[in-house]
Amino acid sequence: MIELSHITKVFNRGQANEVAALQDVNLQIGEGEFVVLVGANGSGKTTLLNIIAGAEFPSEGAIQIHGEEVTRVPEHKRSRWMARVFQNPLGGTAPELSILSNFRLAALRTSRKKLVIGINEAFKASVREKIAGLDMGLENKLSQPMGSLSGGQRQALTLLMSTMDHTDILLLDEPTAALDPRSAEIVMQAAQKIIQDYGLTTLFITHNLRDAHRYGNRLIHMVEGRVARDLNAEAKSKLKLQEMYEWFE
Repeated sequence: MIELSHITKVFNRGQANEVAALQDVNLQIGEGEFVVLVGANGSGKTTLLNIIAGAEFPSEGAIQIHGEEVTRVPEHKRSRWMARVFQNPLGGTAPELSILSNFRLAALRTSRKKLVIGINEAFKASVREKIAGLDMGLENKLSQPMGSLSGGQRQALTLLMSTMDHTDILLLDEPTAALDPRSAEIVMQAAQKIIQDYGLTTLFITHNLRDAHRYGNRLIHMVEGRVARDLNAEAKSKLKLQEMYEWFE
């Protein structure tokens, strides 16, 4: 589904502050894989996600999604395949609008401007059913402003909104980093359910090694812009948490 061939990304090439953020990265990510990315700050995790999303273009190499060459295709055009959730729960939603209106905007994310999706009873019922699946008690509060919700509630709803339009790929950029432990647990459980229910191919960046150990069926450890370890589901299942901590000593 996603294929990265010899991806290199150099910032400020030829200048004193030149940085090689990615160095000859080759990856193939299959349909339905839940890939967890770990690594120290500056290891290239976010740059890799940005390049997959189209927020950055590689200095060298090529990217394919569904067999289509997308190396120089910008982010807004790749949104027909993917959605991205960032670490700030205040982002990605319109705080002054209701939960229902935010879901309507999400449903229009990649639609042509002339296409109108109204908030009729059928749409309300669909949104209510989706939200009920989170088991957070928000399905009967559709008129509540998004900005009045807790960070964990907003982040869980943002995850769910990513499924309102056609999405194959979900990019999770440290979605729990700004949350307290209880809210982070709620969001990760919601993410797990959404990923499984919708069969999404997922890339998840985290600094929380417990989450990295617990979630996903593939684990990639990045060091200085390179893939240092790439563990499939079987190898990941045998990995001990303490071993992961030792990677960063």
